[in-house]
Amino acid sequence: MTSSVKVLSFWRSPFGVRVLIALKEKGVEYEYIEEQDLLETKSKLLLESNPVHKKVPVLIHNGKPVCESLIILQYIDETWPSHDNNGFLPPDPYERAVVRFWADYADKKIFEAIL
Repeated sequence: MTSSVKVLSFWRSPFGVRVLIALKEKGVEYEYIEEQDLLETKSKLLLESNPVHKKVPVLIHNGKPVCESLIILQYIDETWPSHDNNGFLPPDPYERAVVRFWADYADKKIFEAIL
């Protein structure tokens, strides 16, 4: 089965870079679609794909959008499992919770630093 994967992002988005790294790590081919102006003129595709937040990144897989970088990473990990069964998150629920905590913390601090 051939899958169609697109990533809507912006070159300065650390959250978008996270998604691109994950796709490359899994060996998934994708089409990168650069959003040119996130402040005033968002693309029709972005507005249709992420109507709630209207932000990047958005992963579109077989026409279905997935939004928010950490959710996208989990989707990538579950959709394209590694041959060695090592995913991005640890198998232990507590360890996964700790990783998610620190990822959320880093996201908030990075966003604050960018502003």
